[in-house]
Amino acid sequence: MVVKLIRSTIFLLAALALQPAWANPDIQYWETANGARVYFVPSMELPMLDVRLVFDAGSSRDAGKLGLAQLTNGLLIEGAGGLKAQQLAENFESVGAQFSNGALKDMAWLSLRSLRDDVYLQPALANLKRILLKPDFPATAFARDLAQMKIAVKASKQSPASIASDTFFKALYGDHPYAYPSGGTEDSLNQLKRQHVKAFYNQYYVAKNVTVAIVGQLSRPQAEALVNQLLADLPVGEQPAALPEVKPLTEAKTIRIDFPSRQSHVLVGQLGTYRGDADYFTLYVANHPFGGSGFASRLVDEVREKRGLAYSVYSYFSPMRQQGPFQMGLQTRNDQAEQALAILNKSLREYVAKGPEAAELDASLRNITGGFPLKVDSNSKIVEYLSMIGFYHLPLDYLDTFIGKIKAVDQGAIVNALQRRLQPDRMLTVIVGGQASDG
Repeated sequence: MVVKLIRSTIFLLAALALQPAWANPDIQYWETANGARVYFVPSMELPMLDVRLVFDAGSSRDAGKLGLAQLTNGLLIEGAGGLKAQQLAENFESVGAQFSNGALKDMAWLSLRSLRDDVYLQPALANLKRILLKPDFPATAFARDLAQMKIAVKASKQSPASIASDTFFKALYGDHPYAYPSGGTEDSLNQLKRQHVKAFYNQYYVAKNVTVAIVGQLSRPQAEALVNQLLADLPVGEQPAALPEVKPLTEAKTIRIDFPSRQSHVLVGQLGTYRGDADYFTLYVANHPFGGSGFASRLVDEVREKRGLAYSVYSYFSPMRQQGPFQMGLQTRNDQAEQALAILNKSLREYVAKGPEAAELDASLRNITGGFPLKVDSNSKIVEYLSMIGFYHLPLDYLDTFIGKIKAVDQGAIVNALQRRLQPDRMLTVIVGGQASDG
């Protein structure tokens, strides 16, 4: 009954938190004695707290042991300080706290949401600290999670979407760490041992390699005390070396993979942008009317509405620490794949040459700026932005200046950026579907 009451309270407060609590969050920053970087926004309206610990420990740090970052992060919750996974989960549930963790190419994270009252908060923080500082990496859990990852890899080989994505990243990034799937490969997973997990944890889950984001009902001194409580015993360690720069494509390349399906998955793209890129906001706006605004986009109009070649078609820039991809994609009948591909390429060439029409740009600016407040209308959304700002070393006024930088983008800036950053004659194309052959 107590747990249900706590859970109901959290759901109610979360719903209330959807109401905008501030126009421009006051982001405070400091570093701890052992080198952790902290980003804090006080939010006194609701008795809640969100904490997110982000480590430069994503799959780009696998160093040949593909799948290691994902496996390590997943095992943190499987046993710590002598407690089993079920006990750790019950410790959070008993005080109504919510825990999550995960790993991507750039980063790995641990997150906690709790009621602010110390009756609930302190046990939740103690449990989080146990998971962070005292992971046991139990042998049984290691074997089970590794087996599940192997099953996932095998399943991905039966998915044309996964095959297309993996092929695209490998062809685009070559021998760069971004080239490889975060979940590993059959060969790499067969080589992983528990000692690899422990070594990865010891190297990357350290104070100098963590960004802490906090949003909630705390004063600055209370926030500093909380961070010290969590991280004072975390080894200092070192920041990892910078990732290598990625190399741009020098010529067009097409990869066709035969797959027994009635539909073909088509991906087209090249290198795009990175976090902190001077062209980021211009490219963000540029993509919106082209293929990033759903059914209102130009690609949907050309591919779906005018020709009925695909139900969904899209484009996006995916910024990462180094250049992430620019990608266009769709799924269509095998006999329509070439026609759909031709429309994608034609649309891109025309857009890079001329940019959006005035009406398209105006609608996109209104859509982006009008929707932005909804992206910062809750503590949970703010804490994710804080962790992104901190992890990628973005300016503290990022949220304050977002709308202004979007509004400053005009037609000339878009054409200039597109022509400098995209080369339609040097696109990577991946087609996975029936009746295909290598080409």
